[in-house]
Amino acid sequence: MNIKNTLAALALMLAGNQGVMADQTAIKPFKPGSYQQILAANANQPLMLAVWSVDCPSCLKDMEILNKIHEKRPALKIVMLATDDAEALPEIQRIIDSHKLSGLENWAFVSDNPEKLRYEIDPAWYGELPRTYFFDATHQREGKSGAMSLEEFEAQFSKMRM
Repeated sequence: MNIKNTLAALALMLAGNQGVMADQTAIKPFKPGSYQQILAANANQPLMLAVWSVDCPSCLKDMEILNKIHEKRPALKIVMLATDDAEALPEIQRIIDSHKLSGLENWAFVSDNPEKLRYEIDPAWYGELPRTYFFDATHQREGKSGAMSLEEFEAQFSKMRM
């Protein structure tokens, strides 16, 4: 990891460990092992993992729908994962705040090897975004690539009994 990425990752970890200023959420560093940590912390409950990037126009369109889902289903655990590197943290935070998603659990990649992190999540996933994973209470999952409508999300929730 070069010095610039190391400093950015350190800033991300400090923000995640100490909290951040008002109207901002702590963004946790997503590194090897984080995926299993998320699953373990949410054992025996349905979960939706929304993977996105600041450079993905379709991801940004999904943000409004994700906000509506969160308002409609506040008990549903939604985890947001930005695939951008730690240098994009200010933009990630701005997008989360502007779409009123700071109440969700938010993570961001902090690795020089994003391919390894993607593989840890899903060996069959090659990085297309947005990518959404739906986990039922037993953590059987289904992944969907591409932007989805509210109706498509609801159909998936019904299918996964979420």
